[in-house]
Amino acid sequence: MAAPALDLSRPTRVNSYNNNQTHLVWVIRMEIGFFFWPFNPALVAHMAKAADQYGYDMIGIADTPGNAMDPWIAATLVAANTTTVRVGLVVTNLVSRQPAVSAAAIASLDRVAEGRTVLGLGAGHSGTHNLGLARSNVAALEAGIQHIRTLLQGAPDSHDGATAQIPWIEHAPPVFLAASGPKTLALGGAVADGVFVNYGIAAENLAQSQQRVQKGAEDANRSLSDVETWQIASLDCNEDGAAARKKAGAILAFMAGGYILNTPDLSIQGVPEAYHGAIGELRQRYSTRPGEADAALVDALGLFDYLAGRFAIYGTPEQCIAQLSKARAAGLERVMFTVSVASDPVRTVELFGERVLPKFRNTIV
Repeated sequence: MAAPALDLSRPTRVNSYNNNQTHLVWVIRMEIGFFFWPFNPALVAHMAKAADQYGYDMIGIADTPGNAMDPWIAATLVAANTTTVRVGLVVTNLVSRQPAVSAAAIASLDRVAEGRTVLGLGAGHSGTHNLGLARSNVAALEAGIQHIRTLLQGAPDSHDGATAQIPWIEHAPPVFLAASGPKTLALGGAVADGVFVNYGIAAENLAQSQQRVQKGAEDANRSLSDVETWQIASLDCNEDGAAARKKAGAILAFMAGGYILNTPDLSIQGVPEAYHGAIGELRQRYSTRPGEADAALVDALGLFDYLAGRFAIYGTPEQCIAQLSKARAAGLERVMFTVSVASDPVRTVELFGERVLPKFRNTIV
């Protein structure tokens, strides 16, 4: 009897047949993508080429005014110059970008990409802070996501006193929420098509964040399988491991100080009490334009090992393989890597694609 065809797009439980015996196996294909700040068209072109060439599953563009190009222009360049990789906004916000306008923008981008797009939304970090704007609260996020998802179905919908419609839409791109706190993780499970989880890739972090997404889904009469969950981590892959180590602290300060651990009660975010004081100081001193000072600050506060162990894959290809293998064993299935502040963003994506990515494809356990 022939073995059934395997769907390698996600962890799959199948039966294998050998001498009329049925065996239970798991076929695991990790989904791996990256996102970046589009500093210039040449960088965007290099990243788009690498995403398709090495078989990444998703490429994302960040919305970070003052730091980089407009994300929609960059995402259009990516969509027009790729054929297989999914193209995401990772992420934009509902404050500087009016929800109905973002809905029309992702629907337009989806035509260029022929159905390969993802709209990622968040409360706002550099995308709002750099413009002097406040972040969205949970209620505003919920209303905005529901409004956009309705518009992407082609139906009219009212929001903030105005009614909009996208009658020409052909395909509804999925809408993801970037989330780190208990309320936003639960909200993603309740109302979004997917969640970009900013919480950590260590075993205890993966378990805790999944519980929060699942609780939100179940409270909304959904199941966890209805929500496509990707973890966010930083990546710096370099033949010179010391160079990667030196630069990694900058993005860790940005991630941890700016939004993941930006809460009065760090215990809620799973932070050991021994680090509370140092992280409180990090929140006060980090920059939304991360650089050498931020990397030095993480080291000075004694936070590098803790933050890197929770939020980063960095070092030589061999070091990256070891770290990602540990995360996979802990339950990591999908991951989007931020590479914007890597020691060499283009080389990071290429080197990882050449020597690390193939190790995590179609593994049977």
